[in-house]
Amino acid sequence: MTSDGLKSGKKRREIRAKLAKELAGGEDESGNKRRPKRGREDKSADVDEPLIKKAASTASVEAADNKPKTSDSYLSKTRFDQFPLSPLSLKGIQDAGFKTMTVVQEATLPIILKGKDVLAKAKTGTGKTVAFLLPSIEAVIKSPPVSRDNRHPPIIVLVVCPTRELACQAAAEANILLKYHSSIGVEVVIGGTKLPAEQRRMQKHPCQILVATPGRLIDHIDNTSGFATRLKGVKVLVLDEADHLLDMGFRRDIERIIAAVPKQRQTFLFSATVPEEVRQICHIALKQDHEFVNCVQEGSGETHQKVSQMYMIATLDRHFSLIYALLKKHIADNVGYKVIIFCTTAMVTRLVADLLGQLSLNVREIHSRKPQSYRTRVSDEFRKSKSIILVTSDVSARGVDYPDVSLVVQMGLPSDREQYIHRLGRTGRKGKEGEGVLLLAPWEEYFLSSVKDLPIAKAPLPPIDHEAVKKVQKALSQVEMTHKEAAYQAWLGYYKSQKKIARDTTRLVELANEFSRSMGLDTPPAIPINVIGKMGLKNVPGLRVAPGFDKRKGKKNYRSR
Repeated sequence: MTSDGLKSGKKRREIRAKLAKELAGGEDESGNKRRPKRGREDKSADVDEPLIKKAASTASVEAADNKPKTSDSYLSKTRFDQFPLSPLSLKGIQDAGFKTMTVVQEATLPIILKGKDVLAKAKTGTGKTVAFLLPSIEAVIKSPPVSRDNRHPPIIVLVVCPTRELACQAAAEANILLKYHSSIGVEVVIGGTKLPAEQRRMQKHPCQILVATPGRLIDHIDNTSGFATRLKGVKVLVLDEADHLLDMGFRRDIERIIAAVPKQRQTFLFSATVPEEVRQICHIALKQDHEFVNCVQEGSGETHQKVSQMYMIATLDRHFSLIYALLKKHIADNVGYKVIIFCTTAMVTRLVADLLGQLSLNVREIHSRKPQSYRTRVSDEFRKSKSIILVTSDVSARGVDYPDVSLVVQMGLPSDREQYIHRLGRTGRKGKEGEGVLLLAPWEEYFLSSVKDLPIAKAPLPPIDHEAVKKVQKALSQVEMTHKEAAYQAWLGYYKSQKKIARDTTRLVELANEFSRSMGLDTPPAIPINVIGKMGLKNVPGLRVAPGFDKRKGKKNYRSR
């Protein structure tokens, strides 16, 4: 891309961040939590011809998945004006700074414009959002005008995203592309905002394109007058990050959403991975003659080639000091650094952010316990800033576009291989270089077998001087005790959901108490007996039981171990 294109790209990101902030509504968080699965804890060469495989059955998807032939490059040589897009769309694309298509856009657009359903597999940060938005806008343009007297004007395009951040980002991107389409409206409905406020906004500003998270979309189907009728006008259904939607336990919601829109429609599934559950949802979401487009080159793996991947193994008592040493070195070596640190849970995220703040680092935090208005504001700030660290839970793991991230650190065990890949995908976006570090304890080393096909290498531990250790210990002593207690309990709950670790509950509690000591606590925090019961850890040695209400016995419990 030219320097003009880079400047336009920066301007585009600023506009998108501003729009995302407006779309989030700035309201307090309320309800619409994600729904867990049943029985599961909630937890560059250019190419001329992209690979396109017909996928009338899951077998053909699997065959295509195993034999990709496309390039791993980010950009193609194909221009947007080589396709039958409306002049106003092309003008908006030009203003947004897009010069040529990405590989995934080049591969999917001609198929979609022919009216076909598509399942597209592509790495994160390769332009998937624009790939489904551009043809969706064309579908709205070609739709017949709606009478002003229509009390329930149809929603023509429905985009379903797994997280609030992704939904706001997709809606903001749509508004950029719609710069010259003044008659086309976009709205976003997400959890963490007040349902009545969204109802009033949609009534006042009827939209043709709706971007939504699954739980809040179901809320509107059930509780918003005329909303189900409006969905009967849907001509395009998009399931963005389809693998993540299913992994988060939204399968039932997705099935309800599919049932709520017309069968005669066009459907796009975009996903970084195509596991069995995605293949299963294809049966009910896509037509039999849908096309499978694979933009992942054979042998390239599922991570970007320009991202160096390393792992470090150290006992828990060294993790906080190692993170501090790692950050100090990265900051010294990288002017305008931008770092994301992923933690296992929301409360561990808060603890690490508190610690780094006490160490006088420029740090921000995002996790599910923060109100949506706060998350949007911090996300916007991190996107626009340099020389900044974001500590986050997995709400930032998928699809969120933060430019110029120089380092991704993953503290502790990722929930699975796919989550490791998606977290790592926050760096090395749009053809740029990046670095990823995975920090594990010795008993978490088994995870490496699941990523052995990826170019991840063991890294030596950075040297830590005695003064740095003392500084970290002092900073830990200044972190609020309630935050340490919450982190301990959340840590224990997370690792209880990891089957290989949770088999031996006595050992699990010993490890949790080791984590407690790493926070500078001589005695592990006490946990309410009802919480211990829900974790399935009742009577396990090493746990301290807090005074609490035992519902089964109907009386107070004052035991302490």
